[in-house]
Amino acid sequence: MWQPQLAAFPDHRVIAPDARAHGQSSTPEAGYRLVDDVLALLDALGLPTVVVVGLSMGAGTAVDLAVTAPERVRGLVVSGAGTSDPDFRDPWVLDIFRTWERAIAEQDPEAWIGAFERFLHGPQRTVDQISPDLVRLNDMMVRHSLTTHVLPVVARGRNPVRPTPVEHVNPARREIDVPVLAINGALDADDHLRFARELLELVPDGREVRIPDSAHYPNLEQPALFNDALRGFLDGLDADRG
Repeated sequence: MWQPQLAAFPDHRVIAPDARAHGQSSTPEAGYRLVDDVLALLDALGLPTVVVVGLSMGAGTAVDLAVTAPERVRGLVVSGAGTSDPDFRDPWVLDIFRTWERAIAEQDPEAWIGAFERFLHGPQRTVDQISPDLVRLNDMMVRHSLTTHVLPVVARGRNPVRPTPVEHVNPARREIDVPVLAINGALDADDHLRFARELLELVPDGREVRIPDSAHYPNLEQPALFNDALRGFLDGLDADRG
């Protein structure tokens, strides 16, 4: 998911962990908090502070880190989210959630994958307007997570273990005092844009960059523009520190 960013910042150490229940990470067997996993990783790598960048669920985890361990965060970059405790209202997004629930009830993984694909093109486009390579990449990532981390658990008659939320995260966001950048796809769902906007309204130093011709994954659809926005943010942090 972050391949276009991994080699784009040679002056920085770039770390892209797989969240638990995603990619090559482990399948959770008991309750856990994603932010605790990130903190454990930072400790294991000996990193006292980081600029944390997250997209969607990862953006929620990034906000959790800035709230629960502010001394570890130099800057915060979010994309397509502004909290790990979202209040979804957009009918387009709610319809996807209903489709997921039906797919789970009917044990139809293809329907579940098809619903997830809609986030790729967003509410204003169709899948045929997306790069076929990106569609294949998205399908590979979603299918891998489903077949590796979800279906084996369901086959054992169990429900997948969901991460435990950080309590009271939304009001705690007012305490974030590091610079915050939201890099959003201009064609993303209204809810995702709203979540980022609500976060920026709470912090003293926040701004947004809208990436044209992209929806929920601007780092993949328009990597050059995404990287330019992120690079400008990092350069500003380095200048302030220097």
